[in-house]
Amino acid sequence: MRLDPDPKATEETSGRIAAIRGGVVDVMFDGTVPRIRDLLYAGRVALEVSGLLGQGMIRAMALAPVRGLGLGMTVTATGGPIRVPVGEAVLGRMLDVFGAPIDDRPAPASGERRSIHRAPPPLSERVLHSQILETGIKAIDLLSPIERGGKTGLFGGAGVGKTVLITELINNTVQHHKGVSLFCGIGERSREAEELYREMGEAGVRDKTVMLFGQMNEAPGVRFLVGNTALTMAEYFRDDKGQDVLLLIDNIFRFVQAGSEVSGLMGRMPSRVGYQPTLATELAALEERITSTRRGAITSIQAVYVPADDFTDPAAAHIFSHLSASVVLSRKRASEGLYPAVDPLASASVMLTPSVVGQRHYDIARAVRRTLAEYEELRDIIAMLGLAELSSADRATVSRARRLERFLTQPFFTTEGFSGTKGKLVPVEATLDGCETILGQTEFDHPESAYYMIGGLDDLEAAP
Repeated sequence: MRLDPDPKATEETSGRIAAIRGGVVDVMFDGTVPRIRDLLYAGRVALEVSGLLGQGMIRAMALAPVRGLGLGMTVTATGGPIRVPVGEAVLGRMLDVFGAPIDDRPAPASGERRSIHRAPPPLSERVLHSQILETGIKAIDLLSPIERGGKTGLFGGAGVGKTVLITELINNTVQHHKGVSLFCGIGERSREAEELYREMGEAGVRDKTVMLFGQMNEAPGVRFLVGNTALTMAEYFRDDKGQDVLLLIDNIFRFVQAGSEVSGLMGRMPSRVGYQPTLATELAALEERITSTRRGAITSIQAVYVPADDFTDPAAAHIFSHLSASVVLSRKRASEGLYPAVDPLASASVMLTPSVVGQRHYDIARAVRRTLAEYEELRDIIAMLGLAELSSADRATVSRARRLERFLTQPFFTTEGFSGTKGKLVPVEATLDGCETILGQTEFDHPESAYYMIGGLDDLEAAP
């Protein structure tokens, strides 16, 4: 879809293609030179200005395949950046980086378009909300509560359940969320997009949701910019409508990866581990727009792929620094079938303080962590000498820890189709009661397996 020129532009300027290198196009302008981030068109191929080379030459990244372009071809400047529709018209739609429909329906009938490149709100406009967003997922609500108006990261390598957890969070929170929800897929599979669109419709929440996708088969420039498009739409609902927005991003690492590809195409010298030298700046420009203001809040939940499970990777380390809560998914727990594979010792949240969650929640969470940490220390002894060689106190700790591990598993609504187990949404109080009961026992009436994939402890009592 070709966008109309910026109505505020005084004139359209034209240039000609001087060089094409992969997804990078150099354009020579004889007259007025467009500005950084301005949108250009070579035929139907969209380009965004990324650098000014001097003497009328600019360097642009292509936002579509460059097939059909040739040297000397005319390039038209629109006079402004990419502008996308905002407002009620985008609700229930599946859109691309330009705000164009990809759901086989007419374009959103929105009268207003806004630039995708916007500054974060000033510090004087920001407010802090010390409120918890309850998810109904035991391991998250207990050990790493999500801040309403904050940023939460789901960290993990390939195949540990990040996307499944994001989908479950959508299912649990969107249905009870009074504001608007926005899903941004960056460099993810088209299968997941189609499934999400269908599931949203079946759950009856699609009308309050906007879905934006920059798929992995698209140009790196599209994957790099689709996050800005999502935030522009989210900011409208926050600032103009005064609504709370739930923003789900899958996967923020692909944004960093796309930035690295763009940087390489532009010929910049790479920094550590091959990442772009502007990694911290680009990530901060996106993340700082996700915040709470006096009018409303944007609560963000972001899946973060961790390359080779290395949490010291520069991308993972920089993303960590922006988050108020981090949920770390462990390959070891996933291999043991403990889903969601949340690592209770590595996950953390700034919300887990007595002043926010209450003294009881804080004490139970600390006791759970302490019990699981003691069990980790005893694992080597058990492997070498056996459980019988432990003291009675240590054996009781192991019994509690193994039951807590299984109690923190949970059947998901989004996996009912292939697991055959009905999903459970567990209130925080039921989670706290269950953990408190297990921590207070030394003898147990039920085997460890009975605690696996249940909701609250009421399910344990109801089991045959």
